[in-house]
Amino acid sequence: RDFEFQRLHGMGETLYLAAAAHYDRFPPVRVYAPVGSHEDLLAYLVRRLLENGANSSFVNRILNEQLPPERVATDPLRTARNTIPAAHPAIALPRDLFGSDRPNSAGMDLTDHDQVALLESHCAQTPSMPARAAPIIFGRPGGGSGHHIFNPADRGDHVGDCVDALPPDIERAFALASREQAVWNDAEADARARFLIAAADRIERNHLHLVPLLVREAGKTIPDAVAEVREAVDFCRYYASEAMRELVGPRALPGPTGESNSLSMHGRGVFVCISPWNFPLAIFLGQVAAALVAGNTVIAKPAEETPLVAFEAVRLMHRAGVPANALQLITGDGAVGEALVRHPLTAGVVFTGGTETARRIHRTLAARDAPIAPLIAETGGQNVMFADSSALLEQLTDDAVRSAFVSAGQRCSALRVLYLQNDIADRAIEMIAGAMDELRVGNPDRIDTDVGPIITGRAASRLQSHIDALSRDGKHLHSTALTAECANGTFVAPTLAEIGSIRDLAREHFGPVLHVVRYSARTFEAAVKDALGTGYGLTLGLHSRIRARARQLFAMAPVGNVYVNRDMVGAVVGSQPFGGQGLSGTGPKAGGPNYLARFVTEKVLTVNTTAEGGNAELLSLDDASPASAMAGASTAADGDLE
Repeated sequence: RDFEFQRLHGMGETLYLAAAAHYDRFPPVRVYAPVGSHEDLLAYLVRRLLENGANSSFVNRILNEQLPPERVATDPLRTARNTIPAAHPAIALPRDLFGSDRPNSAGMDLTDHDQVALLESHCAQTPSMPARAAPIIFGRPGGGSGHHIFNPADRGDHVGDCVDALPPDIERAFALASREQAVWNDAEADARARFLIAAADRIERNHLHLVPLLVREAGKTIPDAVAEVREAVDFCRYYASEAMRELVGPRALPGPTGESNSLSMHGRGVFVCISPWNFPLAIFLGQVAAALVAGNTVIAKPAEETPLVAFEAVRLMHRAGVPANALQLITGDGAVGEALVRHPLTAGVVFTGGTETARRIHRTLAARDAPIAPLIAETGGQNVMFADSSALLEQLTDDAVRSAFVSAGQRCSALRVLYLQNDIADRAIEMIAGAMDELRVGNPDRIDTDVGPIITGRAASRLQSHIDALSRDGKHLHSTALTAECANGTFVAPTLAEIGSIRDLAREHFGPVLHVVRYSARTFEAAVKDALGTGYGLTLGLHSRIRARARQLFAMAPVGNVYVNRDMVGAVVGSQPFGGQGLSGTGPKAGGPNYLARFVTEKVLTVNTTAEGGNAELLSLDDASPASAMAGASTAADGDLE
């Protein structure tokens, strides 16, 4: 009797009266009714009509006099147990989503209490760090000097120490990497790819160590940290798959008979990989994996704020079989990165970070008295989303809040400016503000935390100054409340503000601040031109039920990724290759089919086979095709005369 029945007002009354008359001590029946405005209740009413009007509905079946009572009262659990699994053989299981190319990365069910409890217990402990580094890692963690690393969610929580590399370390790293590169490049591409696959498996097995480290060093929430480990695994497997498809063996090219032509791809030399703090595992390993599998050796420099995650990633790569001299870690600040870029043995640089830093790298490479080296850069952006009057406001609210505030707005793809058509602006702002009140800002080692800390106190201070300026100008609309946990960390409240134009923003504000701009229906194209006139071109969102508008915006927008009726963050490796243009990067896109080509140099081998006695293939031509043989002989003769 420790339960009750519930029924909707106006429905099921006869059934419960009959049951109550038949059974002694019948449990209580609660009557409930929907309450709300017309616009909310109309959708609810339609859903109930669709559900109850269906032939399979209990309401429909119990009123069907032709249906025997035994069938109405069939035990649903018994039916389920006796049902043959209904999975269609043509629908891939999650691990097989990408077919035979590569297995999908394994996730975690964050609605499962046991899995969540396991993650939270690991996140609450200090991740174990090695007593000393592997031989070919300079700027070692735990060295006792250099700079201290603290948890951004609790500045009193000491995570580790890191020593900046010195000039002799840099010289030794280049010497070892340069010496190793020829051997590493001579290995077959599929052999190098197998190392990446082994590394991906190791990363996947070590997620219970990597997730807490991401939470404590980078301030990642648990869902963000789990997703980042998966992305790192996907990068390794994807680039391994691409290498085995595109880089294995020389490729024969067409030409006249009596001559053979082949194209082969080779590593450029020593690649310098400079990665950011906001994705210290996924982007770090994505850069490294691409450069390695293309035949280069790598010197990797992680962000100054997150060297411990990079250290663990390199250890796992070494344990997977990547030679120590082929992959080396250099830790330090911007001066260390500049020294790496400036070095004459640097054959290429891959960088993810700020636009100004990318400009400095570009100038430094150009000023060297050394061979011209490519720069592969992915930088930030003033990312915008448009919502017209046909947008579904509930979906817009979810996607705008996620795009702007997940990862505390510290993603290069995060939504910065939301353009709302006047017809829906007031209601959309009201709903977004309401959704912001449901966000929990606090320590990321708790599963119910939605928004974690800003990476450093300096970055948090800059963001807070911007929010204060918006408040002074009367543009501040709403902010999420902070929890008591935020007192010791570098937290900034998610904030909503209204501005007149994207031109009001002198630069990108890299954090949880969403700016709103209103526009009218007749000025849509002008608003798009205004929004995209900043020179940035990373991500763009649109919420509209008008397909022609989506096509129009895609054609107009010089941006790397356009998202329609969904959020703008969380690009999937191999499905949504990521990268911008203009001030937002050089391309090619990370996690895409053209990425590896930028890491290689091409060589063509042409051999005059007539010098070796002629073209033996002519002798094996089909006797039934004399015209083909004559054509081949003619081509050879023409070539000889020329």
